[in-house]
Amino acid sequence: MMRILSIFGTRPEAIKMAPVVKELEKYPGRIRSIVCVTAQHRQMLDQVLSLFDVNPDIDLNLMEENQTPASLTANAITSLTEVITQVKPDLVLMQGDTTTAMVAALASFYQKIPVGHVEAGLRTRHRYSPFPEEINRRIISVLATYNFAPTQTAVNALLSEGIPEESIYLTGNTVVDALLMTVKRDYHLDLGLSLNSTKLILVTAHRRENFGRPFENICAALREIARRNPEVEIVYPVHLNPNVQEPVYRILSNQDRICLIAPLEYEKFVHLINCSYLILTDSGGIQEEAPVLGKPVLVMRRETERPEAVEAGAVKVVGTDSELIIAETERLLYDREEYNKMSRAISPYGDGHAAERIVQIIMNTLA
Repeated sequence: MMRILSIFGTRPEAIKMAPVVKELEKYPGRIRSIVCVTAQHRQMLDQVLSLFDVNPDIDLNLMEENQTPASLTANAITSLTEVITQVKPDLVLMQGDTTTAMVAALASFYQKIPVGHVEAGLRTRHRYSPFPEEINRRIISVLATYNFAPTQTAVNALLSEGIPEESIYLTGNTVVDALLMTVKRDYHLDLGLSLNSTKLILVTAHRRENFGRPFENICAALREIARRNPEVEIVYPVHLNPNVQEPVYRILSNQDRICLIAPLEYEKFVHLINCSYLILTDSGGIQEEAPVLGKPVLVMRRETERPEAVEAGAVKVVGTDSELIIAETERLLYDREEYNKMSRAISPYGDGHAAERIVQIIMNTLA
């Protein structure tokens, strides 16, 4: 029986790994599935584990207040090496581009254990944007035995870097699996808000490279959008990072039609996306989720490692200039043709069966 160790530590990782973990559990006669969480983001991680009924076998609980990438890396490399040494897996799976994922790949390599990377091949080609994720994902690609690429663009990125073609598998993105598993549930969204506006704008913003002046520009744009457009209501689940909380609450507290709320459980968040008119974000996963539900996305960054949705017309990169954010938002609010063009674009991220493909590949090649 093959032993598969899945390692993750943040909410986005858990969302995208949950379908894989649940698929691995369907083959108890062939696979022993072991789940290890680092709890890089403790509170937000636990919400997702509960939703998808994923019960970690190992919980390292590494989260510390104001932890840096360096301190997390130091703690994680020691702890994950001990876990891998004890479990002796046939394969270690990780997802995405977090410090947890990068360290899991490195620790596995040191123990000469094959590495499987879910969502391989995302690139901006700018080493500090996003930081440290861009370099994390490049490191993992070099170490991975299996590169599970979500799109053909990701496949091409890996091939251009000399990653062996035989290690690359086009699977689709597991976020679509998780999204469809969640949105089909009968669920009544109750956030204690009116949500009666004809045009609800959902905001998510927390990127490290936007800290400081870019983040203040984003907040100023949101304030002006609410002031100028009385039919609009903005809902912003505010990330727990103090570098996010300080400018958001300083600039946006007590503003009419701007609702600042705590981070939502994934199920509530998915249904809030479904209720929204459009999305303003600097986040990654929502660029994949929103197009599946037909919601236009404006990305408040200089570039995105998810160009497929931009090419499909569902996502537009607008940067962090306040005036441009306002102009592009109001274009979607009042130009119905432009809105329809984005909302009806075909999602490039797959059909909701990525986890099945990943597990079949593992069983067919690792046996």
